Amino acid sequence: MTMSMSAEAKTPWHLWVVGVLALLWNGYGGYDFVMTFMKGEAYFRAHGMSDAQIAYFQSMPNWLIGPWALGVWSSVAGSILLLLRMRWAFHAFVVSLLGLTTTLVYTYLLSDGGKIGGVDGTIMYAVIAAVIVLLAWYSHAMAKRGVLR
Repeated sequence: MTMSMSAEAKTPWHLWVVGVLALLWNGYGGYDFVMTFMKGEAYFRAHGMSDAQIAYFQSMPNWLIGPWALGVWSSVAGSILLLLRMRWAFHAFVVSLLGLTTTLVYTYLLSDGGKIGGVDGTIMYAVIAAVIVLLAWYSHAMAKRGVLR
């Protein structure tokens, strides 16, 4: 056994569970992002969005697409990095949180998005934020334990 192998922490079973669930959750976020731009109104209507909600998404400023994409795809990358046992997963989740924060500032402070999305939209944003924070915390904890390289 080499020194690097003996010093490497054993991968806990929960890393695989968290990693796969994170990839499924964030993968759906990626799917949603792509479908928003590919299918547009038909996709929104299939998800039961109101006319006001559809108009909100269709009138979203172009500058917001960047932070939104950063939030979504950084979470997908973080999930993959977690499964690859790479410490960069933490950084990817932090970048995702920054993208989400920018989106939230626009939604709740610079537009009527919070009002238009209603309670359901607010709950969804809260769940998304909580998941990202928990994944950042988890990946940081696994890196400190030596599980992530």
